[in-house]
Amino acid sequence: MKRMFTVVILVPLLFMQPAISVAGVTGPFSLEKDRTLIDQSGRKIELGHPFTRIISLYGAHTENLFHLGLGPEIVGVTKLDQSLEKASGVAIFSYHDDPEKYLAAKPDLVLIRPMIDRGYAKLMRRLERSGITVVSIQPRNVKELYQYWIILGALTGTDLEAIKMLKRFQQAVKEYRVLAGSIENRKRIYFEAMHKNMKTFSSGSMADFVLKTAGGINIAEDGIPSRGTNIAIYGKEKIMSRANEIDVFLAQAGAMNRPSIEIIQNEPGFSAIKAIKNNEIYIIDEQIVSRPTMRLLQGIHQIGNILYPDQYGEERDEILGKAMRPWIR
Repeated sequence: MKRMFTVVILVPLLFMQPAISVAGVTGPFSLEKDRTLIDQSGRKIELGHPFTRIISLYGAHTENLFHLGLGPEIVGVTKLDQSLEKASGVAIFSYHDDPEKYLAAKPDLVLIRPMIDRGYAKLMRRLERSGITVVSIQPRNVKELYQYWIILGALTGTDLEAIKMLKRFQQAVKEYRVLAGSIENRKRIYFEAMHKNMKTFSSGSMADFVLKTAGGINIAEDGIPSRGTNIAIYGKEKIMSRANEIDVFLAQAGAMNRPSIEIIQNEPGFSAIKAIKNNEIYIIDEQIVSRPTMRLLQGIHQIGNILYPDQYGEERDEILGKAMRPWIR
């Protein structure tokens, strides 16, 4: 059963956040004490009744909404979201579609992220002129992730469910950190974000958080963030300067980076890297290290098992199972 709560009273510190930058778009997102939402494009939305006909154009939004217990309220998702069990049968939408398709579905909320807002501003303005609320939001780090979940709860009348989800996540992270803290001789990692440009993850990004929570040491901590994003410029020269220190080479795989163990092994010069010599190369799905959902816990679990396969395997299984149990059938 959905209930509305004044979430600022319960978690006041979550809303005291500075401006953020995601995918080159700078702007604050916050939920004020009077339940006014300010999204990353500066839209101000007064939150009264929950939105009940939602089109989600970002997979993380869709996944989080399902985790919050929504079902019939989600009337549109992207084609990629069809892989989610609960999305089966839900109408497919794209930011390439004509406005008329959106209007025919009669949504009261379209959830997007800054990249879409920037690239398809004309469509978003047309929807807003037709009385449809548009919200653009995408967290970049874990502190913003917590606020983001609370905002989704406020938008959909699932405030209490959002707080429960947040607390489950925080408890699991606490337990993972306890395990990591007892590991001696922690491994040093180079975590590749984009192979072609030799980019890694900036300190404080979600992938960096996942790696450190699992007990890894980010050897590229000094990477320079690229244009305010969570991707950091590193370069081959700097990687090679740390070649003898890199115990494990991780690479994110997703739409923007499609590496393989063979590509990494065959990169000129990489044969001198300690991890390459020892065949300690692993490919990680970006959805469990970069996407702002509960599946970040799966990323921590998987990387922990990669780095320390002989330590705390059962404990990691238990932590993940306990945190994800409400959504596992």
